[in-house]
Amino acid sequence: MILFNPPTRRQLLTTAGAGIAAAALPGHLQAKMGMGQPQAPYFYRFKLGSAECTVVSDGQLPLGDPNAAFLNIDKAEIARELKDNFLPTNNAVLEQNVLVVNFGDRVVLFDTGMGTDTLFGESTGKLLTTLKQANIDPASIDAVVMSHAHIDHCGGLVGADGKRNFPNAQHFIGEADFNYWTDDSKIPPNYPARPHFLGQARNNLLPVKDSIHFYKDNEQILPGITALSAPGHTVSHTIFMIESDGKQLCYIGDLAHHPVLLLERPRTQFAFDTDPVQSAESRVRMLTMLAVNRVPLLAYHFAWPGVGHVSKEGEGFRYFPAPVQVQGVGIL
Repeated sequence: MILFNPPTRRQLLTTAGAGIAAAALPGHLQAKMGMGQPQAPYFYRFKLGSAECTVVSDGQLPLGDPNAAFLNIDKAEIARELKDNFLPTNNAVLEQNVLVVNFGDRVVLFDTGMGTDTLFGESTGKLLTTLKQANIDPASIDAVVMSHAHIDHCGGLVGADGKRNFPNAQHFIGEADFNYWTDDSKIPPNYPARPHFLGQARNNLLPVKDSIHFYKDNEQILPGITALSAPGHTVSHTIFMIESDGKQLCYIGDLAHHPVLLLERPRTQFAFDTDPVQSAESRVRMLTMLAVNRVPLLAYHFAWPGVGHVSKEGEGFRYFPAPVQVQGVGIL
């Protein structure tokens, strides 16, 4: 007769532990969940008065070595500012935060990303995908408002098939920018990546010329949207004050590309500026206005989703990202 003695609790725990340890060995490696899961949908909604704002992304835009893009500033100072803010010192990565404002009776999109051009790599050109993720039909866009005619702001107007991505939209841009960036004779020969900027402007702006309204400084281009001239980055670079039920948000386009390098020392110059000195003066003037009046801003290239405030700090400014609201729809 064979007697069976049940294992004690200590023996069970010891055996289980040995099994877990064995499974952890290379020969017994079993992944609990597959790697490479898709990223969460890249959009964020919040309320501005009675309007609903959605920020979608055209993808990240890696500039590369910050020393090549940010000028008239010592390399050691660039490294210090980035290191002090826990940012990589060898690659300045910009976001492309595209704003869609639904006023109820009209839907307005601000800037359109790189489109099909891969000058900055394969991580751009995501706008139509992220609009779909956010349940926004491109055909529902009534107006496309562009801050300027650079490749990463007008590049998503027309698809590779030559068809308009926003077939029912009226388009808004500064006339000086339209004329400058579609004219081979106006762009300086040494402008960075010149063929890309010229080609993308022509490919996207010329096909929609019949639906373009050329805005002017201080013009209310649509109810609740006022154009404010901030030239220098391009000849007619413009920012926009957006208002709904007494609440304001300023879409600043490329007034500042980087929340540290162009705010701590706001007269730092940027390699893609048409007039770097004028650009710096526009930056200081407009950021001072936003800081004094405590107006929230949305910056096209700041860390996702690019919504926050600026305050004066010494000779420069400091950016304060707004807390992201995750319970229902956030309120700015």
